[in-house]
Amino acid sequence: MEVDQQFNFKDTTATQKIFGLKKRIRAIAGGTSASKTISILVWLIDYCQTKKNINKLCTVTSESFPHLKGGAMRDFIAIMKDRGYWDETRWNKSDHIYTFETGNLLEFVTMNDYGKAHGPRRHVLFVNECNNLDYEIVDQMITRTAEIVFLDWNPSSEFWFYTEMQPNRTDIDFLTLTYKDNEALSKIIIDEIESHKNNLAWWDCYGLGKLGQLTSRIYTNWELIDEVPKEARLERYGQDYGYSIDPTVIEAIYRYQEGFVIDELAYQKGMSNRTIADIYNNQMPALVIADGSEPKSNDEIKDYGINIIGSMKGPGSVLQGIQYVQAQKIYITRRSVKTIKAYRNYIWTTNSDGKIINVPDDSIHEWSNPMDAVRYGLDSFRPRKQPIRPQTDFGGVKPFIPGMIA
Repeated sequence: MEVDQQFNFKDTTATQKIFGLKKRIRAIAGGTSASKTISILVWLIDYCQTKKNINKLCTVTSESFPHLKGGAMRDFIAIMKDRGYWDETRWNKSDHIYTFETGNLLEFVTMNDYGKAHGPRRHVLFVNECNNLDYEIVDQMITRTAEIVFLDWNPSSEFWFYTEMQPNRTDIDFLTLTYKDNEALSKIIIDEIESHKNNLAWWDCYGLGKLGQLTSRIYTNWELIDEVPKEARLERYGQDYGYSIDPTVIEAIYRYQEGFVIDELAYQKGMSNRTIADIYNNQMPALVIADGSEPKSNDEIKDYGINIIGSMKGPGSVLQGIQYVQAQKIYITRRSVKTIKAYRNYIWTTNSDGKIINVPDDSIHEWSNPMDAVRYGLDSFRPRKQPIRPQTDFGGVKPFIPGMIA
């Protein structure tokens, strides 16, 4: 079962395969749009509605609450409403728990440290994108689960499931799904997925669901933090434009210790330039570095009183900007869900022989747009032969912009 853009759910091969799993640990790896999460949620709803299951507790968890809220929780509510099951009086908004007529509870919680994982017990557990959590945390949650455990992930690289669990347990059903198991996908989405066959590293992982080693990742070693530290200093906004197909992305960039903090401020389609300007006017002021190929939009936003300039363009500017970002110590807030996903999936292009080509794979805009916004903002700190000067008047006084040096 999968959701289309109107949240109209349909039965799929993926759903049938997941309902056919029997062992205690039910591990599902899969490529993009393979219906892993949706199908597991459908199973959980069926379990909770079955009268033979009474007063059971089911837990859905992932690496952060923003990730959970924007993913599995949103999908659960959409499925329930689409099927006519939803009863607002049974939904505890503060604790994020749904109570079914059977007395079974489905809760959405984060247990991203060992102390939290060591606490409550449950009957069924679903760890969404489990590869983003430490093995010690997941192992503790599994130990405190009485019946069934679901795990799902994109197989971009080997992690603890392959090294710690699979070789040492006999109670695992392991399933690999691909987009071909999801008959609900539109032809547009299928064509988009299949257009990446020429990028071998991407295709093996996200197209075929094979375990890969995304050595072609452009950025690594960013550190996730709970929030922007109080001592961090806002210095930039990086922005990439979008509208009907792609989102407009705005990233706040802070100086912190010897590096930078990235905080996703906006990731939304359909935003006019007026709306974008309103977002900035409701934030602390800082220089905005936006896509330099959109001068008309930059000028319009400037007319609304925003200190905005275009990113530097020219031969080699993309690779130089990437190299500068790679050299920095980067922290990113856990609420920056879309940007974190983009960071983990932004890769170099590889040819049919698997050889890396020094060209970013910008064909998946879900991943390239946030990374472009980050690059625009951070690259403005890179020393150049001539200074970059903001063009906002500020009453005739040119402000000092840290990092804009000769």
